[in-house]
Amino acid sequence: MTDNIGPPLWLLAELTYRCPLQCPYCSNPLNLHPGASELDTEEWKRVLSEARALGAAQLGFSGGEPLVRQDLEALVGHARGLGFYTNLITSGVGLSTERISALKTAGLDHIQISFQSTDEELAELISGSGKAHAQKVAMAKAVKAAGYPMVLNVVLHRHNIDQVPAIIELAESLSADYLELANTQYHGWALQNRDELMPSRGQIETAEAAVNAWREANPGGMKLFFVVPDYFEDRPKPCMNGWGSMFLTVTPEGRALPCHSAAILPMDFPDLRVQSVREAWFESASFNRYRGEGWMQAPCRECPERGKDFGGCRCQAFALTGDAAAADPVCTLSPHRELVDEALSLAEGHRQRAPSPLLFRNLANSRDLIASTGPA
Repeated sequence: MTDNIGPPLWLLAELTYRCPLQCPYCSNPLNLHPGASELDTEEWKRVLSEARALGAAQLGFSGGEPLVRQDLEALVGHARGLGFYTNLITSGVGLSTERISALKTAGLDHIQISFQSTDEELAELISGSGKAHAQKVAMAKAVKAAGYPMVLNVVLHRHNIDQVPAIIELAESLSADYLELANTQYHGWALQNRDELMPSRGQIETAEAAVNAWREANPGGMKLFFVVPDYFEDRPKPCMNGWGSMFLTVTPEGRALPCHSAAILPMDFPDLRVQSVREAWFESASFNRYRGEGWMQAPCRECPERGKDFGGCRCQAFALTGDAAAADPVCTLSPHRELVDEALSLAEGHRQRAPSPLLFRNLANSRDLIASTGPA
């Protein structure tokens, strides 16, 4: 099975699902696990070593909030010794000037800080923390002062997308080098909150126009990235450049996944506590299940674009249709496109209807949701 399979190039190490914030757009799985089930330091070091030996070069430390792991600096140092380019993906909560210095000494290459809003009240509503916004601003300045490139990420949704011009101003005031305006993709907790989070098409178009206008006026300025939600496209994105093609996620408890959302699929993914990364990547049934084109159903298997989008997102197909092999409903050629159109139609009328309550991401809500709906 290994002849035509390249190595994983990008490793996402989800060190923990613990997080001080409760963002309702989080892509973490609904059935969150407590910290006791996490890989320990030596287990993580072995996973990193095995992935690097296969050829992985980019490493993201993520979560949850990876800063809650007290061994983060040790893992960064180990990764640096292996030759990884390392990126910390953080809310900034739990960061300090002392910890930034320690991470830099350990060899961390890159820090990305996420914001919820430019408005403290809205940031508090979305994150569940009244002090998070001020902390983020302070830590963004500290990261820049430490000599790191300033990389900000803002997940956009109905409640903050109209703030895009103000978000750009905030990024400029912090001397950001990169600003990623990533519209919510509807997986995990975000899918549970989709009807309350999805913006209208008009909001998307206005926000994108503001981004383009800023780019034209500031050709030498910071780099802006605007990621349109899948639902607003006519064709699916080439999800992870193809299943099991280049991207490997390792969950806090040590499961190997071909993407960070694949835990929802009814499949037995490899347990890296008992299997090697090589075995998981090359030999496991789950990683080979959607590689290539042999698994494709109509209309994907006859589509001339199948080599561009690889059939789209398997997690999205399963979440919306119950069949992970179905054509991604985002595609206008999919027999299930009406599921996406219904969601878009509901979003268009959101200003004319009462808001629904958000389900915030935390362990208590996770247990309640699983108890009421069954396994995710």
